[in-house]
Amino acid sequence: MAELLHFSGPLTPLRSDSRHSADVGVSGEPRWYAAYTRFRCEKHIAEMLDYRGVEHYLPLYETVHRWKNRSARVQLPLFPSYLFVYTSLQDRMRTLALPGVIGLVGHPSPMALNGQEVEAIRKYLSQRLPVQPHPYITQGKRVRIRTGPLAGLEGFVLRRRSAWCVVINVDLIHRSMIVQIDASHLELVPNASLRRSAT
Repeated sequence: MAELLHFSGPLTPLRSDSRHSADVGVSGEPRWYAAYTRFRCEKHIAEMLDYRGVEHYLPLYETVHRWKNRSARVQLPLFPSYLFVYTSLQDRMRTLALPGVIGLVGHPSPMALNGQEVEAIRKYLSQRLPVQPHPYITQGKRVRIRTGPLAGLEGFVLRRRSAWCVVINVDLIHRSMIVQIDASHLELVPNASLRRSAT
């Protein structure tokens, strides 16, 4: 497991009107959508969205890259090839027309993300807490986070060295992040109530 460092991407005020489950967005109503991008184009697309005045969020984390003679901290997308845009379907062409944007995730129509999940991730990263990407998983001991910025989200608990970690999935894009959580902040999810974290 790579070294966990503290970093958060650009943060704009959290929206209380986007706390909804993933679904097909209403054409005229702004929702959070996942934009699928060409590899390593995420930051450039975020800059273009900012120039166009399109609200977006690119979660970033910081890690250490090492070369032969030096090392440096670099900021990388937490979910490679994806960023989140807050838009209506009627206005989606402002995003889709940008070079490097492949499309909005969903079939046959773009699917809105779980707004509560997006905002929880933003809030967590804004506190500059340890985070990094993790392979998407669907099996393991399921837990619910009871307190803190990620309260209410579910994930899979892992033991890494002397710390407890939770893998949190963004199911719509099949991407995950791993965070360190004190065991006292977790509760097991009974088998009868298992659910996907992004439904």
